[in-house]
Amino acid sequence: MSTDDEARPAARLTVLTGPSGAGVGSVVELFRARSPLVWIPVPATTRPRRAGEVDGRDRIFLAPARFDRLIAAGQLLEWARIGPYARGTPAAPVLDRLAAGRPVLLPLDLPGALAVHAAWPDARLVLLVPPGARPPAAGAAHVLTHDRTGRAVDELVGLFGSSYLAPAQPRLSG
Repeated sequence: MSTDDEARPAARLTVLTGPSGAGVGSVVELFRARSPLVWIPVPATTRPRRAGEVDGRDRIFLAPARFDRLIAAGQLLEWARIGPYARGTPAAPVLDRLAAGRPVLLPLDLPGALAVHAAWPDARLVLLVPPGARPPAAGAAHVLTHDRTGRAVDELVGLFGSSYLAPAQPRLSG
């Protein structure tokens, strides 16, 4: 007899990317609701907090000097400077989740996704593209066409396997 842990596939880092306007944000939002057991990292940034943003939930807001120390210590999976600010993905929380057996979905822009994939070849690279578009990067394990958000999310959920879906909710009759 197998346990749930034995039946569950190994935890893996999946990087989701696409060209600007491909709809990565909308796919991730619906995916999060459908697959709460898959962890999505909180990015770090040096930009000021916007109204309604919560530190640690929406972003990790850091002073530029602290961010630079993370870069120097190699504690970011990837990072970039965008105008006067920087943003990146802290490595420790991602590694901790994977070590604990929890899969991770990391949504990134294309340069960040390619940097993670180059440094971590075992990461699964998934490209989200608009209908009719040619994939902007080679080496992607999967290409998802975002013609309908629900369909793209279905495909992404399928990549993680049924073991990471939300627990079934009882149906009310009557």
